[in-house]
Amino acid sequence: MAGRRQRIWITRAQPGADVTAERVRAMGHDAVVAPLLAVRVLPDVVIDLHGVVALAFTSANGVRAFADASGERGLKVFAVGAATAQAARAAGFKSVLSADGDVEALAEGIVARRAELRGVVLHPGAAELAGDLTGALERQGVQARRLVLYETAPADLTEAQAATLTQSDAVLLHSPRAAQVLAKVLKGHPAPDLRALGLSKAVVAPLARVRMGAKAFPPFPLEAALLNLIDRRS
Repeated sequence: MAGRRQRIWITRAQPGADVTAERVRAMGHDAVVAPLLAVRVLPDVVIDLHGVVALAFTSANGVRAFADASGERGLKVFAVGAATAQAARAAGFKSVLSADGDVEALAEGIVARRAELRGVVLHPGAAELAGDLTGALERQGVQARRLVLYETAPADLTEAQAATLTQSDAVLLHSPRAAQVLAKVLKGHPAPDLRALGLSKAVVAPLARVRMGAKAFPPFPLEAALLNLIDRRS
């Protein structure tokens, strides 16, 4: 049974933020969309798929950026989690495997199938990454390389916006980068009662030394599991 109506701050970048907001509202809560990160696709990126046998995505933004830049849909896709896998299928990829975990779990899943990968695993993504996927793969004998397609930058919040947003009941975080930006916001606008709900342990890690309400993450890095935390008071 749902608890009291809460005000939930949605911090993920668009277009995912609006999707999350719809789900939060369907639960009977107020969703405030105010992304902490802005995504900027880099212009004129050359995509070289020579020798590439698979793609590895650690975010839905990476999927969208690649899909917009390339018509290739026949390669096998390894996705970090369900949301990223769903984005890959929506983009037209047919062979999609989800690690349902973090970057470490994704690397382990790819390494487990290295006998099938007689070529390069390409990791399209952001300029700043949460983990070193290609390094982890190469250390296990899997050929891998990065492809930088976009960059993320902290979104500009006015003092008034920050003061209002930090009075929310809970803030939803989908990436460690967003949590890092939130930590900086909270330095100027302390929010001891604000609950931080992150997609995984790695996502909430940057908030370890920040004084705030509960910091929680679900047992599996799935948005449905993350949203279940809203009505679960700790």
